[in-house]
Amino acid sequence: MRVMTERNHEVKNIHPLLDEKGKLTEPGWSRQEYQVYDRKMIKAPKIKIKEWDYYLVMGDDFGLAFTVSDDGYIGLQSVSVLDFSNPSNPWEHTNTVLSPFPLGKMKMPSSSDSGNTSFSNSQLKINFYKTEQQRRIICSFKNFLDGKTFACDIKLSQPDMDSMVIATPWPDDEKAFYYNRKINCMRASGKAVLNGKEYILNPERNFGTLDWGRGVWTYDNTWYWSSGNGIVNGKPFGFNLGYGFGDTSAASENIIFYDGKGHKFDDIIFNIPVNDKGEKDYMKPWTVTSSDGRFEAGFIPVLDRAAKIDVKFIITDQHQVFGKMTGKAVLDDGTVLNFKDLLCFAEDVHNKY
Repeated sequence: MRVMTERNHEVKNIHPLLDEKGKLTEPGWSRQEYQVYDRKMIKAPKIKIKEWDYYLVMGDDFGLAFTVSDDGYIGLQSVSVLDFSNPSNPWEHTNTVLSPFPLGKMKMPSSSDSGNTSFSNSQLKINFYKTEQQRRIICSFKNFLDGKTFACDIKLSQPDMDSMVIATPWPDDEKAFYYNRKINCMRASGKAVLNGKEYILNPERNFGTLDWGRGVWTYDNTWYWSSGNGIVNGKPFGFNLGYGFGDTSAASENIIFYDGKGHKFDDIIFNIPVNDKGEKDYMKPWTVTSSDGRFEAGFIPVLDRAAKIDVKFIITDQHQVFGKMTGKAVLDDGTVLNFKDLLCFAEDVHNKY
């Protein structure tokens, strides 16, 4: 049996996320949302508060992504369709609705375990519903692509199982924090429709992931994140890999999920190829390596969902690369799981805002 180090401090008791000064009470990770988020406890200006719900649902040869967010100075609601059915010509389309200065008026739920998230205007209606052991995504997006409407009704099952929750501070700003929960391995059913094509989800092999976050960030950040789900030896398997964001000396967010249990490990690195000019070449094969040898994989890119914005003080350079990963994951008891051609993503994001 592997022993958890203090490098991966596990939070096990229910208590407020922030103290009276707006500082994290207990940096670390947990399997459930034990630390209680309360927006009123934040001491930073409202314009700096970021609250978001992001779902990624992967089918056999497609992906669907949904974001509802209140980032203080701007609200960003988006839907993405990724189609890998033609290996020689994969494509993606993202459509986004922006709203200025929501500043908390969207009333995002204070917990990932309860409450519903919604946004509605003349073009987009999107709802995230939470019921007992199930989540539901209902969306209608008019003029999503070439005048066509995107619509979906998707259900994600969430039985009792571990997740990845992390509370991360920043060393140079005690009022800044990142509180995040990733829920992997939620079996997906339902369908989406765009331009007459149906994207049908099979719960026997298709899964969804939730990225739920609340926090106050510093201005300039780069992070790396990868997530994937599948079936290994007949049981649900998933992983969450991430680094580069905030002070992770208390805990990383690197974890393997297998049959409902989380298996925590230490640090991870994405080895992204570079070209002759020294620039990252995201569409060449990557490798993923861990400090303790518990996650080792090769990643073959299929599609780079790239986005870049440079508008004065707002700068974002994002590469969310979808592809297939093959490798091994080692559980807490030393069991080695081998996985092959698992459809997933790995991203490199630099933001200034």
